Amino acid sequence: MSPTVAVILALTVGTYAFRLVGTYAFRLVGPVLHGRVELSARVQELLSAGAVVLLVALLATGALTEGGGFAGWARPAGVLVGGVLAWRRAPFAVVVLGAAGVTAVLRLAGVA
Repeated sequence: MSPTVAVILALTVGTYAFRLVGTYAFRLVGPVLHGRVELSARVQELLSAGAVVLLVALLATGALTEGGGFAGWARPAGVLVGGVLAWRRAPFAVVVLGAAGVTAVLRLAGVA
């Protein structure tokens, strides 16, 4: 089984377990098991990959969809500009204003 499939399966099981058991039980797991459970380097690597996969999925759905459908080209273009500015280590205000500005200009130009 590839690491990607393993991460997806682990996240799926975790999601269903969270829904079944509830939020309160999961809040207790950290303090109760802290210092008692050692995770192997491989498991820690998979958990890190899972966090990245989850963040990319949230970014993709937030940037590309609205109301269950495609959000149009202006929003993804703004997110792309914001990502490039962040990658180039621009100040946070510049990243936000750049992304919002590109999105606004494209929407004013009629690009939905």
